[in-house]
Formats: sequence, C-alpha cells, structure tokens
Amino acid sequence: MNRRVVVTGVGLVCGLGIGTEEVWRNILAAKSGIGPITHFDPAGFDCRIAGEVKGFEPLNWLEKKELKKTGRFIQLALAAADFAMQQAALTVTPELADSTGVYIGSGIGGFDVIEREHSKYLAGGPGKISPFFIPATIVNLASGHVSIRYGAKGPNSATATACSASAHAIGDAFKIIQRGAANIMITGGTEAAITPMSVGGFAAMRALTTNNEDPEHASRPFDADRDGFIVGEGAGVVILEALEVAQKRGANILAEIVGYGMSGDAYHITQPAEGGDGGYRVSNAALKDAGISPDDVSYVNAHGTSTPIGDAIETAALKRVFGERAKKVPISSTKSMTGHLLGGAGGLEAGISILALRDQIMPPTANYEKPDPACDLDYIPNVARKAEVTYALSNSFGFGGTNASLIFKRWDAK
Repeated sequence: MNRRVVVTGVGLVCGLGIGTEEVWRNILAAKSGIGPITHFDPAGFDCRIAGEVKGFEPLNWLEKKELKKTGRFIQLALAAADFAMQQAALTVTPELADSTGVYIGSGIGGFDVIEREHSKYLAGGPGKISPFFIPATIVNLASGHVSIRYGAKGPNSATATACSASAHAIGDAFKIIQRGAANIMITGGTEAAITPMSVGGFAAMRALTTNNEDPEHASRPFDADRDGFIVGEGAGVVILEALEVAQKRGANILAEIVGYGMSGDAYHITQPAEGGDGGYRVSNAALKDAGISPDDVSYVNAHGTSTPIGDAIETAALKRVFGERAKKVPISSTKSMTGHLLGGAGGLEAGISILALRDQIMPPTANYEKPDPACDLDYIPNVARKAEVTYALSNSFGFGGTNASLIFKRWDAK
C-alpha cells in the first residue's frame, strides 16, 4: 500500500532524565548523564562509570505485585511508552485495538534478572529460582507488557539485533504500517545492562573507557582522546501512525518517517567493516527507500560510540555517503551525554532526531575538544545549533555487523 507514516509521540528515559522534554532540554544544554556506578559495587572493575537512570521509581508505572514479573528493561520501556502515549494523546479504543501493534527491541533483555536468579540458584539450588525468571528476562516481554498495558492487539514483536535492535524495530514497524498490516505501532527500544557481568564483559573486550576520574567528560565521540564507550540504560519509544489515521483523530504530528535501510557487514563479530562499507550501504539503502539524495539530508545523528576504531570507520562511511559535501553536513553523537544504550540506543536517538526536526535545532556532540585527523567532519561541537532541518538520518550499528538507518522528515502541515 506504501502509505505515509508519521510520528505523533516520543517517550524518552535515560541518564539525562525521566521524561521526553527533560531529556531533550538536557541534551540541548550539553549536560552529561554519566556518573559513578551505583547499581552494584564496581570496585576492581576497569570501568566504574555508567549512564544510570537516576531516581527511577518503577512503582510509578507498575503495581507492586508486578515488580517481580519484570526486569528493569521492561520497567523502563513501560515508562517510555507512557510518555510517548501521553504526547500522542493516544487511547487504544476497541475500534483501534486490532490495528495497533507493539514492536520494541533490546539487545540483552533482563541481564539483571539473569544474574540475580543465577546467584539464588548457586546459593540454594533450583528450588530458589523464581517462577517469573523467564518472563522477566526474555527480550519480547517489553513488547508484551506494553501490549497488555494498552490493549494493543495488532502485530506484537521484538528485535534483538545488538545495538541496532531498536532502530530495526522502528524501521520494521514503519514497514508494517506502510504495507497496511497495522495502522498504529508503539515502537522503539530499551536496555538495562548496567550489571557486573555486562560491564565486566564489555571491559574484557577493551570496549569501555577507563577514564573513571572524569565521568562527565569520558564519552568523547570523534575526539582524538576517545578511549571507549560507556554503558547507558534507558528507553526510547515512538508512536507511528498511518497519516490518514493520525489526521482523522486530530493528532499533533511531530515528524514523518520516510526511509529505512538494513545491511550486514559480513566481516567480523564485533568490528565494523573496513572503510565503513556496511554503514555506507545501509545509509544508501535508507536514502533510496526515502526517495531522496544525500544532498537532501540536513542532520545526522551518528552511532558515534566513542571507540577509537568505530568512530573513525563511521566517519569514513559518512564521507562515502556524502562525497564532496561531507564536511558541510552537521553530525552529532548524543552518546557523549547519554552513554551507549546498546539495544535501546536507536530508539533514544530516533526520538532525539524527531525532536530536532520538531524544534529546528541540532543537538551537540559534547566533549569534542581535540580534533582527530581520521574524524574531520562537522560534529556540532559542544553547543546545540539552530538551523533549518528538513531530513534527519539516524544510524545504528551492532555487533555481528548488523546495521540500521532511519530517515525522518520535518512535518509541514501545508
């Protein structure tokens, strides 16, 4: 059917705040959501800082009896979905239920629950394992709980494509509406992997920063002194609707989603392909899907994790995409402030890209101080930039060489 699909709600929860507008204000102010880890004792760990969601109270979104049935990643998804639904002023009525779906990704799911229940098993045997262990852990239960919460009876699915998971979820949800299999999709991603095994595992790979003494400045995408990423937690959920459905109910439209690309590196289990081949091809796929040229793109929300290899290869990919215009395209990595939400990153960053289109302002890359010859593009250093933004490209790249690109367009009611 190839219907037009618009965004009517954005819900954000991360280390910069609990709620969409709070997160957005702090992003534009280049504030940092990074600090010492408090979820567990990080003594002895190479990396002892993270982007924790501070002051999050699950009981604001769940009844007490539901807590034991949900991992933190589910709780964060429910909060973000609530903010998105509120902004969209959406109620899933019986008339809308069958055509309203949920598609929420996560790279890891309930790591916190896995570690907790394993400890209980070691201490007391299998009889100590909670009957809610599995449903509190598996990735698709974020979608499951959101579906149950709102009575959404349409397509219900989840992605687990590492750090591309929520971008893939949004792109897949876009295509579900576009082809007429649903009218409304609650979609995005969530992650809560600030746990001993997760942080220890990424540190063992030498993927994390060791700049523990200066947490707020430790995430430095594209900067010459970058030394690794920082694990963040949170969720980003958006409401997608067929244009005619949104208009019929009088929804406030924030942006239009117009392009989605997927690619595989077929190269390495963790490193991106040399020369940015996967990133180049996935961006081109999204541009082709949107029916626009690279010259139409006004802003790029980069994957930009703050790893030495990853940022340089992403820069190479962007140079291939934009050619001679590459140095004129504004690019930022908001992971400089939020940390890397892993499977939740694409949802958060899609929401940020949508708000950039709504407010016509591009968020900065915080902590960009020392240029790197291998990263020589316009990364919007340290200060948000007012400018006309028509098309925004949001990139997400995951382990295993799985890539996703989303393109959003400024909404013009005319």
